[in-house]
Amino acid sequence: MALCMQFLHVIVAGNDRQWGVFFPAAGNYNGTTLNNRGTNGNYWASTLNSSTNGRNLNFNSSGVNPQNNNNRFNGFSVRAVQHLPTALLFDKVEDKEDSMAYVLTRKALILDLYAAFECARRHKSNRPYVQHFARNLRKNLESLADDLLNHTYKPEPSTVFIVERPKKREVFAAQFRDRVVHHLYYNYTHALFERTFIQDTYSCIPGRGTHYGIDRLDTHIRKESRNYRYNCYAMRLDKRGYFMHINRNKLLKITYGTLNRMRTHKVEKGGSATWETYLDFDFLLWLSKEIIMLDPKKNCRIVGTVKDWKDLDHNKSLFYTPDGCGLPIGNLTSQLLSNVYLNVFDQFMKRVLVCRHYGRYVDDSYVVSRSRTWLLSIIPKIRAFLRDTLGLELHMGKLHIINVRNGVEFLGGFVKPYRTYITNASIGRMVKNISALDMSDSDGVFRSVNSFLGTLVHYSSFNIRCEAFMTPQILGVSTFTSDMTKMNKPLYIHN
Repeated sequence: MALCMQFLHVIVAGNDRQWGVFFPAAGNYNGTTLNNRGTNGNYWASTLNSSTNGRNLNFNSSGVNPQNNNNRFNGFSVRAVQHLPTALLFDKVEDKEDSMAYVLTRKALILDLYAAFECARRHKSNRPYVQHFARNLRKNLESLADDLLNHTYKPEPSTVFIVERPKKREVFAAQFRDRVVHHLYYNYTHALFERTFIQDTYSCIPGRGTHYGIDRLDTHIRKESRNYRYNCYAMRLDKRGYFMHINRNKLLKITYGTLNRMRTHKVEKGGSATWETYLDFDFLLWLSKEIIMLDPKKNCRIVGTVKDWKDLDHNKSLFYTPDGCGLPIGNLTSQLLSNVYLNVFDQFMKRVLVCRHYGRYVDDSYVVSRSRTWLLSIIPKIRAFLRDTLGLELHMGKLHIINVRNGVEFLGGFVKPYRTYITNASIGRMVKNISALDMSDSDGVFRSVNSFLGTLVHYSSFNIRCEAFMTPQILGVSTFTSDMTKMNKPLYIHN
């Protein structure tokens, strides 16, 4: 058995071989709150302990309890996510003294690289490049582990192309081998970095996505306006060409500072273990530099023609950024490190300007206050901080101060007093996608429509759901529940 902070690896004896079962540290739900993701695992057994309690497997950074007992009200995981023959990795898996220890070993790194490989191939198993890598999985993981441990790892040239939806963007896609490294870095560091973020940082954090961000904006408005009894204003802020103007030297300095500061912090409140007990910080500091200081334009492979870039704003392209600036949109590490970069700005907003009601999703942020005059007064301070500390520019064309009674648009939602709608732009994209569905593919229609409904149920949208989906074409595939929250599974699946 091997235990690390992200998962439990159990060796199970078979007839003539051993199998490994991975139990990710998925955390647990208590009501609607997700707790301890990345540090604790809870898996229900099939055995009841009482009418209210059940047996479960529990593990965390300090040990494993296969006979734990807990209230059945809690939301625990119910099954393992992946199993594999351990011979794919190495002949023997040692205990957690070797796996993800302070000094990273080759065996531990191969195990962690396998977990990263599983993350990187999720929903992409049928892609040729994934199958090519998996065909010689052990050899590829061992070679990658050796390159990383010997500090000879160098990312391969990226592929760059233009996407048109939901809006025109330039995307640099890393090779699959490098994506495995990105997931390795994320698995090692995201819990540590997230510990330093404010509650109202929303992007690239499990359980804190767009719907959470919209709900938090609504909460901040209600608190500041005393449930709309007082006049209140929301100021929307945006940074011009954010990803293209991240200064990589500044980001590396901020990342180094965060890692070095957190290495002696406790992993859990009340516990004695520190982050350096579980993470090889020398390895992480080196890998941070390799990832951050990469110039994605170097030897990149361009897919498409020059015409594809014709209408793209230069502030949205790495080909026009200043030297030493820009992170490639499309890399997992770019999403994570962009939060690390703007965490400096978040701390400034909360601790220096004392913005009680502030939130941010990537580079899109808001401040809520009853005083419009005060909101106007902090704009020069915000502009100066972004320019002098982070080398960024506040986009004055997208700065708006809105009376909250008129509604505030944020992350595809439109927050109005006592209700939240989906924006017209989001509805338009959804209608366009619905019209493009192949109605002869019943299973595809079922999955797509339920995906749309899963988004719409977060808003006041019953009439919109009826109008969009109660059409003869869609009803010819299947019916809906009475509250229009789910499409019933078709009786016949057309291939």
